[in-house]
Amino acid sequence: MTAIWYGILTFMLVNFVVLEGFDIGAGMLQYIVGKTEDERRLVITAIGPLWSWHEVWLVGFGGTLLLAFPAVLASSFAGFYLSLILLLWGLILRGVAMEVSGRLADPMWRTAWHVCFVGSNVLLAILIGAALGNVLRGVPVDPDGKFALAFFTNFSPFGNVGILDWYTVSMAVLIVVAFAAHGANGLAHRTDGLVYDRSIRIAKFLWKVAGVLLAIVTMETWKVRPDFFSGLVHHFPGVVGAIAVTSGIIITFFALGKQQTSRALTGSSIVLAGMVIAGASGIFPVMLHSTLAPENSICAYGAAAAGNGLAAGLVWWPLAFVFAVGYFLFSYRYYSGKVSPIEDTQIPY
Repeated sequence: MTAIWYGILTFMLVNFVVLEGFDIGAGMLQYIVGKTEDERRLVITAIGPLWSWHEVWLVGFGGTLLLAFPAVLASSFAGFYLSLILLLWGLILRGVAMEVSGRLADPMWRTAWHVCFVGSNVLLAILIGAALGNVLRGVPVDPDGKFALAFFTNFSPFGNVGILDWYTVSMAVLIVVAFAAHGANGLAHRTDGLVYDRSIRIAKFLWKVAGVLLAIVTMETWKVRPDFFSGLVHHFPGVVGAIAVTSGIIITFFALGKQQTSRALTGSSIVLAGMVIAGASGIFPVMLHSTLAPENSICAYGAAAAGNGLAAGLVWWPLAFVFAVGYFLFSYRYYSGKVSPIEDTQIPY
């Protein structure tokens, strides 16, 4: 039962990373692919109707973590408090900037909110990347199952670590580039004209950079968390995730070369999904590895909800999932296809 809920939790995170990764990546590229006000508004039009829905998966991830692994949630919310506050502010600023930037025609108003929009997306990508790096590297869990993270300590990924060190910074850079590349794929699929042309060019470049960074981070992970790869190969989903990353990159490169934007977007989605699945499989069953002492680590089996909580949750979760998928299919069918400037009503989404 614990493994099932761990898989459900991973599934929720995969959906968030893939869907929100497009929003964040496209937002970061607004001033690169959009040279005029109409082109920059086109980027917002491409993601505007869907961004709030994509964040539902983050809420679902938190709710699932509370239901299935309350001890992990309690420890993580206290330890990652600073990161979570920054993440919350990034989400708020990104949403506000998207909703109000078109309310006035004043150039200063729109430029200010566009800059806020790009900056908040960059911040979100960095925070998500650093968070994933912290989970893979581990955190300074004490014998009581608690930890607190400063921004950084001695910049080493061992011992009394902080949020940032050379490993988590590397992971953050990888996620920033991967999200931007994924966003470029999405914009190429959703737009035409000059924005499309620039998106294709930037996607080809960024996926080359992402491939190099992925190789570097993989070698760094071997040094920081050598047991990760033994866990990866001993869990079937981990092998599937690793294969998905490799095949997704190949699909993306070939699709971009032929300007098959739908296939390229599918390929980049497979890459991000594979990264999350491989990462989750490699650390299982340890959910919070202690960099102070391995015996302090928080394991999924020890942190799972007691009693019949996990079994009871399997009753309502499928019902909620059906509603979520139904709305997902409706939204994507209604807002499918290319976007154009005339669709930008410049009112809140």
